[in-house]
Order: sequence, then C-alpha cells, then structure tokens
Amino acid sequence: MAYDLITMGRIGVDLYPLQTGVPLPQVTSFGKFLGGSATNVAVAAARLGRRTAVITRTGDDPFGTYLHEALKGFGVDDRWVTPVPGLPTPVTFCEVFPPDDFPLYFYRQPKAPDLEIDAHELDLDAIREARVFWVTGTGLSEEPSRTATLAALAHRARSGTTVFDLDWRPMFWTEPDAARPFYQEALRHTTVAVGNLDEVEVATGVREPHAAARALLDAGVELAVVKQGPKGVLAVHRDGVTAEVPPLPVNVLNGLGAGDAFGGCLVHGLLAGWDLEKTMRHANAAGAIVASRLECSSAMPTADEIEAAVTVGAVQ
Repeated sequence: MAYDLITMGRIGVDLYPLQTGVPLPQVTSFGKFLGGSATNVAVAAARLGRRTAVITRTGDDPFGTYLHEALKGFGVDDRWVTPVPGLPTPVTFCEVFPPDDFPLYFYRQPKAPDLEIDAHELDLDAIREARVFWVTGTGLSEEPSRTATLAALAHRARSGTTVFDLDWRPMFWTEPDAARPFYQEALRHTTVAVGNLDEVEVATGVREPHAAARALLDAGVELAVVKQGPKGVLAVHRDGVTAEVPPLPVNVLNGLGAGDAFGGCLVHGLLAGWDLEKTMRHANAAGAIVASRLECSSAMPTADEIEAAVTVGAVQ
C-alpha cells in the first residue's frame, strides 16, 4: 500500500531548555526530543492519521537508536533511516525567549549524516507511488544529498503531490545566490512550494508576498504557500484561487516546530481534498498550537485539537 506521505531530509536530537527566558549558559536542564524539519512533518501528519515514512540518515550511535525508537513511537515508518558509520547524530540546542526569539545552535560537524543520503540507495518506486512526497532546501545544500534529492524529484516526475519546503538555513550555505540555482531546479519538479518571506526571496529573488507567489508559480509549481509571520499565510493556486488567512491568537511559548505542524496539516488537508481556505485555516491552527507548547515533535496536535482551535478562533 502506498504511503500517504514520504518526507526526505533532516533528522536529529533537539535539546530544549526546560527553563524559558534563561540564556543558554545559565540553563541547568534540558528535554530531549526528536527533531529535524522533514521528520517533524512526517510526525505531524502521522498524528493526523496518515501513513508516513521518512528518508534520512543518523549516526551509528545511541542518539541514532533513540531517533529510531522515537519514530516508531510516533507511528512513522523508519525503514529508510540508515546509519552512517563515523558521523555523529546531529544535536540542536535552542534558547527560548518568548514570544519571538528562539535562537538555534546546530551541531552537525564534521557533516550531518542526513546529507549523506545517496541516490543509489533510494526506493524510487515507493517515492513515485507515495500520495505526497516532501523535500527540503537543506537537502540541496551538500552532496550527495543534493543529487539524491533532485534524482528523487526527477523520478517522481510530479506524480501525485510533490512539496518543496524551501527551508532556508543560511548556516548551511555560503550565500543565498549559491542556493538559488538548485532551488530553481527543484521547483521544476514540484507541485507545491512552501516558505516564509526569507525563503521565498532566496528561491525567487522576490520578497513581496503576492509577487513571490507569482514567481513560484512561474517557476513551475501549482500551489504557492507564503508564510508571512504575524500577517498570516498567503496561498495562491495556478487556477486563480487565492486564500489569505490571518494567524490565530496564541500565547507563544516556543515558535520552533510551528512550521512543521503547519506542513503536516497542509499535507492532511491536501490529501483530504479540502478547499484552499479550509486547508490554510487548519494548518495555521496546527502551527499555533505547537507554538503554545515547549516541544516540537511530541507537541504535534490531533485533528480534534486543531478543529477546536479553528472553531474557537484561538488556541486555548
């Protein structure tokens, strides 16, 4: 049976301080969580009842073992999560300064195993048959992951729904101009592009939301989703349908992971055949719920929680 969703990209261990508003040098205790944007999207969709899997790699170490256990616990198939001897599983620390300051510190040296995904090891039939296939910009930042990502997209050939999460992380690139040619190539093979204002600017050279959405459509996608932070989300479909939805009021505890919850619910709405505005409203609500919680993967909301937030118009 085909998967509802296969994601391909980052995985790691998130170590979040259990004291909010405290600088990292003074933090005394941390929580350990499954992390990585592509992986979190798979978790979010699984929480909504979807059959999901992730393609990625870990270190051959205890943290790698933990990630396999966590994936299985969340109901995400880990058959394509393989170890890379000699490279440590990545660890990411953050600081939590609500409502809008959450610095991230990535420990991915000498190289992250998830950038060692090799095109020759991909299950291309499963990728092509999945109802939704999701890739990220980080997967384009280094070889062999770059070639593997583009090969998977080319083989899928826009069958079903293929999502490109622009996922711009400047610390993984020398400069934005270095990323744009690879982003443009990926956009040729995808049907949906998702990104915030910084990310769409990297992909298209345009920052104004409506102009950026048009540029993404011109690059080949059928649906452009531009996240505008406090101004909400703009979604424009090639057929002319547009939805611009404001954010839900929420007391933000940790904004990290909100975009991944948005992504998981976006996939759920696309698979359910919802109209564009309903999909955006529910995805917005999913993101807001996670922003109100400390953790990411284990904070992904259920369908009932999302529906309640949409009905009330706020996160309680």
